[in-house]
Amino acid sequence: MMEGLSYQNLSLVCCIILCIFIDIQPTCSQQDFVSVHCCADSNYTDLNNNITWIPDDKWFSNNQQCQDIVTPVQNGTTYDHARFFNTKYGKKWCYDLPTKKGQNYLIRGTFPLEDVNVSPTGTFFDVSIGITPIGRVNSSQKAEVEGIVRATNDYINFCLLQKQGNPYVSKIELRPLNLDYGEPLSVLKVAHRVDVGNTGAEIRFPEDPYDRIWKPDSYFNQNRNSTSLETADITVPNDTKTLPPIKVLQTARIHSDRLQFLHNFYSGYNKYILYLHFFELDDSVKTGQRVFDIYINDVKRQQIDIISGGSNYNVTTMYFTATKFLNLTILKANGSQFGPICNGYEILQVRPLLQATDQEDVDVIMNIKNDLLVNNQDHEVLESWTGDPCLPYNWHGVKCNQSNGTTVIIKLDLSEGKFQGPLPPSITMLTRLMELNVSNNRFTNNIPMFPSSSVLTSMDLRNNDFMGMIPDSLASLPHLTQLYYDCNIYFNKELPTSQNSSRFTTDNGMCKGQKSSHPPHRIFVAAMAGAALLVTGVFSCLICCYKKRKRPNKKSEEKRHTMTKNAIYAMPISKEDDMTLKEISIKSFTLHQIESAIEQYKTLIGEGGFGSVYRGTLSDGQEVAVKVRSATSTQGTREFNNELTLLSAIRHENLVPLLGYCNENDQQILVYPFMSNGSLQDRLYGEASKRRALDWPTRLSIALGSARGLTYLHTFSGRSVIHRDVKSSNILLDHSMCAKVADFGFSKYAPQEGDSNASLEVRGTAGYLDPEYYSTQHLSDKSDVFSYGVVLLEIITGREPLNVHRPRNEWSLVEWAKPYIRNSRIDEIVDPSIKGGYHTEAMWRVVEVALACVEPFSAYRPSMIDIVRELEDALIIENNASEYMRSLDSFGGSNRFSIERPIVMLPLPLATSAPSGSSSLLSQPAPPQPR
Repeated sequence: MMEGLSYQNLSLVCCIILCIFIDIQPTCSQQDFVSVHCCADSNYTDLNNNITWIPDDKWFSNNQQCQDIVTPVQNGTTYDHARFFNTKYGKKWCYDLPTKKGQNYLIRGTFPLEDVNVSPTGTFFDVSIGITPIGRVNSSQKAEVEGIVRATNDYINFCLLQKQGNPYVSKIELRPLNLDYGEPLSVLKVAHRVDVGNTGAEIRFPEDPYDRIWKPDSYFNQNRNSTSLETADITVPNDTKTLPPIKVLQTARIHSDRLQFLHNFYSGYNKYILYLHFFELDDSVKTGQRVFDIYINDVKRQQIDIISGGSNYNVTTMYFTATKFLNLTILKANGSQFGPICNGYEILQVRPLLQATDQEDVDVIMNIKNDLLVNNQDHEVLESWTGDPCLPYNWHGVKCNQSNGTTVIIKLDLSEGKFQGPLPPSITMLTRLMELNVSNNRFTNNIPMFPSSSVLTSMDLRNNDFMGMIPDSLASLPHLTQLYYDCNIYFNKELPTSQNSSRFTTDNGMCKGQKSSHPPHRIFVAAMAGAALLVTGVFSCLICCYKKRKRPNKKSEEKRHTMTKNAIYAMPISKEDDMTLKEISIKSFTLHQIESAIEQYKTLIGEGGFGSVYRGTLSDGQEVAVKVRSATSTQGTREFNNELTLLSAIRHENLVPLLGYCNENDQQILVYPFMSNGSLQDRLYGEASKRRALDWPTRLSIALGSARGLTYLHTFSGRSVIHRDVKSSNILLDHSMCAKVADFGFSKYAPQEGDSNASLEVRGTAGYLDPEYYSTQHLSDKSDVFSYGVVLLEIITGREPLNVHRPRNEWSLVEWAKPYIRNSRIDEIVDPSIKGGYHTEAMWRVVEVALACVEPFSAYRPSMIDIVRELEDALIIENNASEYMRSLDSFGGSNRFSIERPIVMLPLPLATSAPSGSSSLLSQPAPPQPR
C-alpha cells in the first residue's frame, strides 16, 4: 500500500503525523517540568505558554531575602522578584531539584539585573550543577545560565557560590530531555543556541517541547550578504534525538558562496560540542546540487550534501577545542550548484563532572539535618545546609578530608547552635567521623549508641539536657581519647563500670560549680561580648609576643612532630608510617594497551622536558595522564629509570603516584592518574584557558599539601630524597584540589657520609634554583626549600618567578618581593584577586615562611618539617580564628584585622661565610644585613 502512495501523498501523511506529534508533545513534557519563581506569593500559570510556576519557599522560607526587581524596557518597566542570599552561615545556596536517575535534564537559572543600590561595588558569583561550575554571574547585566546533565541520583543540586556581594536568583527551571546530547560524565554548558534566519522573537516552549531557548541570529555576527528564507509547508523526519522545533527549521540563511558565524569565549574550559542543523527549503534541489564544506577556525572538518540518504534534513555533530573564539565557516564546495544553507546550531561547552562527597556521608548528613529540623524549624544554620556538605565549601560546622580518593566528613561541630530536641541517632552512621562537638545546646534524651567500628576520637557533650548515662558502646570505642559531658543536670555522671576512665581524657561529668548550664539570654550575650573582648586582647598580645618566643632545638622539634595534627587535617609523616613500608605495585603496560588508552595520541594536554603528555582512559575506566618520551627529549633513560625506581618505592597522599610504565620498541612511557584541575602554575598565571581564580584558603591548603609531600621525601625511611625541580608546574591538583608533587626525573638521594659532596651537574629551573647550590654544586634538602619558598611567593603574589618582560627590578620575583616584605608592605605584593579575602595574621605567617625559605644561605632556611608546622598554624588561624572573629560581628566586631609585623632579619651564622663566586641566574645575591 505504501508503494502505491505518491510522493506528495506521503509528504502529506508525514506532515499530519508530525503536526499531531508536535501538538501533543508539550502536554506530555510539561508534566515533568519544575519551574521555580523565587519569592513568588503562590503558584501561578503563565498564560503565554501554560507553564505552572511554584514559589521557592519549600527551599528557603525567609521572606526578608526577597526583593522586587524593576527593569527599564523600551515601553516602560518590568517587575520581577528575586531572592538575595546573605553570607552569615555559608557561601553556597542550593536548590535540590527532583530527578530520575539516568535521565538527561536541562537546568536553567535566570538572574535579573541587580538593583544598583544593593551593592555599589558590584556583585559576582558562580553557578554550579552539583559541584561542577557552569558559569559566573555579574550584576552588571542580566544573565541566563543553562546546563545539560544526566542525573546520577534522585535529585540534582543547582547552586549559587558566593564570591563578592550577595548572590541572587529569580527563576530556576528543570526540563527532562529525551534527547541524546552525549557526554554522560560531563556537564554541558549551553554557550549558544541559535535559530539561524530568524530575525524576530526567540523560540521556546510550547514550540520546543523541551523548552530550549532558540535565540534569533540577529544577536550574533553574521555575513551581511546572506539572506533569510521562510516557508510554512515543510516536512522533517522524526528519527533524530536532537531534532529542533519546526519553527527553527522554517528559517535559514542561504548564501551564494559562504556563511560565517563568529563567537567569543571567555571561560577557562576549551572543549566544545557543535550541533549543526540543515534542512533544504527548496524542494527542487537534488542530490549533489547543494554541497558545502564546514570549517572550524579555518580547519576543514566535514563536507555535507543535504539531499542524501533519502532525507532533506541533516544534523551534524562536531567536537572541537577553542580557547578564545569560534570562527564557523560554511563554504560552497567545488562543483556545487547552490551555495551553503544553515537553519540552526547549538554550541555546548563540555565541563567534566566533578566527584562529589561520598554519597553515603551525604545521605547520612541529610538525614541528620531532617531529624534536627523536627525540633528546630527555621534554624538559620540548618537552612544554610544545602548542596554538597563538603565541596566546594564546607557546611557551617562540618569539616571534611580525603580518604582513599573520596571526600568524607571527619568532624561535626554543632556547639552553641541553640539546638534542642534529641541528638539524631543517624550521627552514629558517619563512619569516618573523628570529632563530634554538640556542647552548649539544649539537646535532650539519651546518647545514641555508636557501633564498635566507629573511628571517633573526641566527643564533647557539655552543657546540654541529656538524660541517662554514657552508653558502654561509646565508652568502649577503641579510638576515643577525649570525652567531655559535664553540666548535664539530668545525666548520670558515672562511666560504665567496665571502663577505666584513665585511658582517655574526661571531665567525669563534673560541672565545676556552675549554677546553670543555660544562663538567661541577656547575661549570656553580655558574657560572650566581654569574653570576646578579652580573647581579642589576649590574642593580640600573643601575636606581639610571637616573634620573641625561643625556637626549640631541631631534635625536639622533629620528635614533637612525629604526628602533625590540627582541627582541620591530620597527616602522618613519621618514619613508621605504614605507607612507607608497603610494597607498591607498578603495572607494566604493552604499547598496544597504551595507544588504545590514549586513542592513538588523540588528546595532548601538555609538553615537558621528557616529552608529550596525553590524556587517556584505561580499560577499567580510570582516567590517566600518559607521559611519552619524545625523540628530541632533553631527558633520557636515566630520568625514566630514576622516576620509575623512586615511585616504585614511595606512596603519599601529596605525591603523584605512578600507575604503570611501558618500555617497548624504544618507547619509554610513564602512566599517572589524571589530575583534573591541572597544575598550580595553570591556576595562578597560566594560559587564560586554564586560569581560574583560587581563593586564599584554597591556596593555603595547596601550600600545606605540597609541603607535606616534600616533607615525606625529605624524611623518607631509609634515605632522604631531594626533588631538585620543585616549581608550581610540578604541583598538580586533583578533582578535590588536593596538591600532589610531581615529576621526579631529577630527584636524588641526599648525600650521606662518605659520598662525594659535589653533584656533578646542577639541575633545576630558572627562577627557582637555589643560588648556593648553583654556585657551589653542593646539594642538600635546603635546595628544595629555596625552590619551595619561590612557590610560596607565587601563591601569595600570583606572579611568575622569572619574567624579563617586566621592568628590570621586577624580573626576579624573589628580589622584587623582598623589599616590600622587609618594609611590612605585603598588601602591595598580594595577588589582587585575593585582597580582602585573607586573615592578616595567617598571611603574615606564610610571608615569613617564604622569606625564610629564599635566604641566599641554606643555614638560614627552615626544614620542611618546620614549614609544615608554620603552615598548619596559618591554616588553623585562617579557618578557625577567622570563623571566631566573624562571630564577633554581632557584637560590632570585624571578621578581619590588621597587624603591622616588622620583619627581623637574623645575623649571619658565625660559622658560615658567603661562598666565593656565588651568584644566581640573574644577579649575585647580596648577603643579608643584620638588623
